[in-house]
Amino acid sequence: MTLDIRGSIKNTKLSSNPYVVFEELLSNAIDSFLIRKNAEPSVAQLKVVIKVEFLRGDLLGDLEGLAISCTDNGCGLGDPQLRAFLTKDTSYKDDLDIPGIAQCKGAGRIQFFHHFAQLSIDSNFRGEDAIVRRQMQYAEPQKQIDFSDFADSVGNETDIGTEIRLSEFKDFARTRVLHGEAPSALYSAHALKREMLVAFLQRLVGLQTRLGDFEITFTSQRWDQEEAETEYLRRINLPEVTAQRSVEVEERDPQTGNGLNTFQTFNLSHYRLDPSQYDLPKNAIALCAKSSPVRDITAHYLRTRAEQNNPVSGFHHIVLVESAFLDNRVNEQRDDFENVPAELPSDMFSSDRISYADIHAAIDPIIEEMVVPADWNKEEVLNEISEQFGLNEAMLADTTTRIRYGEPAKAVVERVLKKYQERVIDETAEIFSLKEEILKAEPDSEEFRIKVHELSWKYTASLKNFDMANLSQLIVRRTAIVEILSLACKKELLVQAVEKGERRKDERIIHSIFFPMQKDSAGVSDHDIWLLSEEYHYYDYISSDMPLANITWNGGEKVFDEDIDESFQEILAKRTDDNSKKRPDIALFSQEGSAIIVEFKAPGVSMDDHIGDLTEYAHLLAAKSGGKLKRFYCYLIGDRLNPLRMGPGWTQFPVGQGWFQSGELRDPASRQQLGETYSEILFFDDVVDRARKRIGVYKDKLNISFS
Repeated sequence: MTLDIRGSIKNTKLSSNPYVVFEELLSNAIDSFLIRKNAEPSVAQLKVVIKVEFLRGDLLGDLEGLAISCTDNGCGLGDPQLRAFLTKDTSYKDDLDIPGIAQCKGAGRIQFFHHFAQLSIDSNFRGEDAIVRRQMQYAEPQKQIDFSDFADSVGNETDIGTEIRLSEFKDFARTRVLHGEAPSALYSAHALKREMLVAFLQRLVGLQTRLGDFEITFTSQRWDQEEAETEYLRRINLPEVTAQRSVEVEERDPQTGNGLNTFQTFNLSHYRLDPSQYDLPKNAIALCAKSSPVRDITAHYLRTRAEQNNPVSGFHHIVLVESAFLDNRVNEQRDDFENVPAELPSDMFSSDRISYADIHAAIDPIIEEMVVPADWNKEEVLNEISEQFGLNEAMLADTTTRIRYGEPAKAVVERVLKKYQERVIDETAEIFSLKEEILKAEPDSEEFRIKVHELSWKYTASLKNFDMANLSQLIVRRTAIVEILSLACKKELLVQAVEKGERRKDERIIHSIFFPMQKDSAGVSDHDIWLLSEEYHYYDYISSDMPLANITWNGGEKVFDEDIDESFQEILAKRTDDNSKKRPDIALFSQEGSAIIVEFKAPGVSMDDHIGDLTEYAHLLAAKSGGKLKRFYCYLIGDRLNPLRMGPGWTQFPVGQGWFQSGELRDPASRQQLGETYSEILFFDDVVDRARKRIGVYKDKLNISFS
């Protein structure tokens, strides 16, 4: 029977846990004591001594060497134990039927060879007739260890137990595990006591009656210091469990995600520790295997380093999550779990029935009750999600998205939208597949109508996912635009805080909110002309501050026809020459023959001096359009007006400060009718108020609150 060192290192990866060697040494020591206790009930208590030596690694002392020894009072390395030691995939402990024994594959000791180039064993055990001392020395480049490498001699009963010594710390492990830290920064006696308390807390609490008044001693010493540092972990140091809870996690079909009505039990143990008694480096929340932490999930609940490393609500917290499900999936390195996907369904070949998302959905509410600070308010996060992003509780429930403690609103929204996006992609693919099948079907067959019926239901179902995400985003975006417009009209945007003597750009800023300046809809699709009216958003062509001669539609066709009646052209000649560069701020055109003219006046500029501009623009556009444009909707928008200078024909709106007028548009010289006009003089406050009311309708439909 031989242990192949090189093959074992090749087939068992280096653990990412920097304390794996210490955990393996201590775990084996506890197992060995339990085996001895089972055979010798008179053995009173567990005794373990772990010594760490920090050695001078080079002449300058810049590189630390490391040597470790662990001495226990367990059963020793008898023949059954030796056979297990030399068998990598052993079932030795599984068959002992001793309570508290940690089941394993025997791969943990391979980490010894990953980390150290030398290993020695000195053990005393009770043989059939006498106490036997068994020793072994291993050093690279030795390739394997077998029975012949162990030497037996006469032992001493008071020395029953085992000492394992590891030395010659490997550079590979130093680089991959320590990440540039000196060994003394991680493996001091003080640090080891804190780490092993967390790692073995659940196991020690459960075994304390069998381990007696145990004592685990940690000693560390640097080569350049005379005094050694010593810490003790004793039974009296163990805290009482604060709370224990169990939760059932339903297994699901890995292909469809549907529940199977079968469940796995997860047990949670919460320890709340007084910082004055327990000097822990951090809070610890972990998924465990065989009563030992494996996957640290603290950051899932405590988002910041400050929360993770300091007391929460006045206490350090340790929450350990255990399950037979996790025990069966821990990897050989004992630093993660295998065959547990992030979400279900994961992929078409998966056979996994529980995901991390399923586990968290079950344990999150319990852990948040145990650990979340009292001053955290979930409702504040929910309000932020609604106000800033337009999501509501119904959307969170629809996507089974929970608000986790410490998670920012943006992260919650990203998870919701990702789930909707995945649904949309899946449903779009299904719809496309159905379309392909419909194309292949015969219209006079029964299959054709079945496929059409199925397609209609698929598309109808997908609308919910499209609408919930897209419409909510639209409303939140529009709310932001209205607020920006409101601030701009009040000159409260930061960009409007100009130094004395600088030219103000208030009109330009307001203009650009509605539609980018000197652009048209041929090159710009993202604008907010809906602020005036929703239907204007869909006009065929929109031009903003563009020369009239450049305005086109229908893929380049000029809107204004120069080949008009010669006499009519003569009448307008002087006016056209004088105003060849004059143009409205925003003009919108419909192929049905209507145009919208928008003119802005900067805050503080009186609109009554510019009322005539609306009529002048309408004349110019009508005359030069060759009869294409006959209906004109004109808007003059500002914040100051003297009604006494408006002239006849204007009527004030029943609500708000604005005025309106309608009538014929005739050329003043020829009296020829050019079209019809409807004009409004609006105040910025009225435009903002109208837009807010339109958005309010959508908010009510979506049940979104921004208050």
